[in-house]
Amino acid sequence: MIGKLKGVVDSLHEDHVILDVQGVGYLVACSTRTLQKLPRVGEAAALAIETQVREDAIRLFGFLTDAERDWFRILQNVQGVGSKVALAILSILPPAELTSAIALQDKASIARAPGVGPKLAARIVSELKDKAGAFGTVDAGAIALAGDDAPAGSSAASEAISALVNLGYARPQAATAIAASLKALGDSAETAALIRRGLKELAP
Repeated sequence: MIGKLKGVVDSLHEDHVILDVQGVGYLVACSTRTLQKLPRVGEAAALAIETQVREDAIRLFGFLTDAERDWFRILQNVQGVGSKVALAILSILPPAELTSAIALQDKASIARAPGVGPKLAARIVSELKDKAGAFGTVDAGAIALAGDDAPAGSSAASEAISALVNLGYARPQAATAIAASLKALGDSAETAALIRRGLKELAP
């Protein structure tokens, strides 16, 4: 089995890269996000590889990090998620955001991936919620705010989260930022103040 490839980028395509390893060109399927982060043609690159052997083919899938490869494997444990759908999810959500989305039970973020409908997204967050902890911790306050049972008195926080989502931020990011803002400003903070603080939290 191939677990890693290190070579030179021969050519980049819509859904795969040809990696030249000592004169042998390996066709490696990748997420859109991974392809966008690869070096240019002619430059050196290294990919963590997942090898899938089928009766009619051997396919290679490439990832820039082990965490991305691990999520690729875990996602396919959910009924209805194959390699194509797993790559589609990883194309819109890097591992850290996917971890947050699952921990926060954020079905909407996962449903943005092509081929993932509301029912499949709900199944993914439900079945994998216990796996998210292995990839990092998510603020308990963010989990509470993002859930359907948000604590009483959090209407300002909920409105602030909605405002950030409307500005284009993913719900897990928005919930995490507002949870941090609540800690800094206190539970009595108004919506506008939370939004301002939340934007600072989200600033690169």
